Amino acid sequence: MNETFSPTLAARRSQMFPTLEPDDIARLRRFGEPRRFAAGEALSRAGETGHGLTVIVSGEVAATWSDENGERHLIVTHSPGSFMGELAQLSGRPALVDSIAENPVEALVIPPEGLRALFVGEAELGERIMRALILRRMGLLETGAGGPIIVGSDDQPDVRRLVNFLVRNGHPYHRLDPAHDAGAQALIERFHVAAGELPIVVCPDGRVLRNPGDDALARCLGMVHSLDPTKLYDVVVVGAGPAGLATSVYAGSEGLSVLALDCRSFGGQAGASARIENYLGFPTGISGGALMGRANTQAQKFGVEMAIPDEARRLAKNAAGDGYTLTLADGESVRARAVVIASGALYRRPALADLDAFEAASVHYWASPLEARLCADQEVALVGAGNSAGQAIVYLASRVAKVCVLVRGRALADSMSRYLVDRIQGLANVEVRLGCELSALEGADGVLEAVRWRDKATGVEARRPIRHIFLFVGADPNTDWLKGSEVKLDDKGFVLTGPEAGAADLETSLPGVFAIGDVRAGSVKRVAAAVGEGAQVVAALHKHLAAAAAA
Repeated sequence: MNETFSPTLAARRSQMFPTLEPDDIARLRRFGEPRRFAAGEALSRAGETGHGLTVIVSGEVAATWSDENGERHLIVTHSPGSFMGELAQLSGRPALVDSIAENPVEALVIPPEGLRALFVGEAELGERIMRALILRRMGLLETGAGGPIIVGSDDQPDVRRLVNFLVRNGHPYHRLDPAHDAGAQALIERFHVAAGELPIVVCPDGRVLRNPGDDALARCLGMVHSLDPTKLYDVVVVGAGPAGLATSVYAGSEGLSVLALDCRSFGGQAGASARIENYLGFPTGISGGALMGRANTQAQKFGVEMAIPDEARRLAKNAAGDGYTLTLADGESVRARAVVIASGALYRRPALADLDAFEAASVHYWASPLEARLCADQEVALVGAGNSAGQAIVYLASRVAKVCVLVRGRALADSMSRYLVDRIQGLANVEVRLGCELSALEGADGVLEAVRWRDKATGVEARRPIRHIFLFVGADPNTDWLKGSEVKLDDKGFVLTGPEAGAADLETSLPGVFAIGDVRAGSVKRVAAAVGEGAQVVAALHKHLAAAAAA
């Protein structure tokens, strides 16, 4: 096993790389096909779509990854009774490591669809395999093994953008800083990269991208693929936050064909939460990324197709009258008998002069470890008083010198859960300024130097030298893409459902189009409420699909 795994994962080696008994392998045979591989033959190559889960019957296979210098690192040697693969095998995505036969190998190859059938048909055995796949992905995330190499420094906004994209999507990566890593400079020279072209990304298949967009990076890594415009899904879910993932899991588990879309990553705003402590069933709390990551894996377990990042731009009725067509940002289109709108909300931007100039380097809309490293040993400002703001305050207080919190209201408890208020009150390096509003940002060349705020009662303005500010000032509904679709919205842009839309509960003004979660007018803006609506809408989907089939 790779020695760079953390002690926690190293202690779970037996679960990460279990050995199946002959009886276990016999039970798996109905899900796959036998294959033979010669010594030296590749069973999988990083960056190439693999065969699926591969059970070793005889022989040995070395799983390795290659660093920026081309040096190979052994992860594990698979022997009889072990199996190859990690979470990429659930959806048939490219392998993240190389697997080479060290001698003649007999194997049982289980394709992605067979693997999903295995989880249903052999629950106990499937649980052991799923646990191993998850732990292996965790190991790859820890080490960066098998992921792309990002060359650039932490203080480059595009480096943070790329890293956040990969982190939010649960994909490993390795970052090299030209100022400190000799390997970074070697790659810059090898690929003749000018300073203005940084960051670059070296994909596992050897392709080099110069400061790519999220979509270009995702396609290089095989995270998204071309969609079939002729296929008619039972339901397309637009948005992969808590509500959309809940619909995906329940609809997929009940046999519906489901495609889930999201323009950036799974998890939505909840996925960016450093810690959620009031979600049912997690008494010690759980990070939003971990919670949403489990839901994303669960959806794929039930055969849900995930297209992330892929952004819906237009919704229209099918000419054939059998449902709807969604046009995507890349020009592709998908068809579905029903649509669930779970597109959530977009971070609200305060109306401040020069906000745009500082957003790349100094203004943040979530608090992840990457932002925390940038702000280490500094004072930061945070604007907001909701639960997301509270979670960010608690997290940042453990990473920075001081957090100055600006609140428009007269008390945190007016809009924040009591447990967060109590915790914040006990933090010595948190200063809460009530009844004030952000008035201006100061700086030069895109770098923030100071923050100004105004007391609402007295009008007196205060100024403090601060280089980073976090904004948690609410969100606006992500519904611009619905313009012209006949879906009725309220005066704030939220989707109307039920009697207000002249429809049944959770259904919009268009038959067979439903809305759930934060994007729905009147919804409770909580993770648990979003998950509940995501589960509830599946019953309405079944009813609609049954009625359409009988018509």
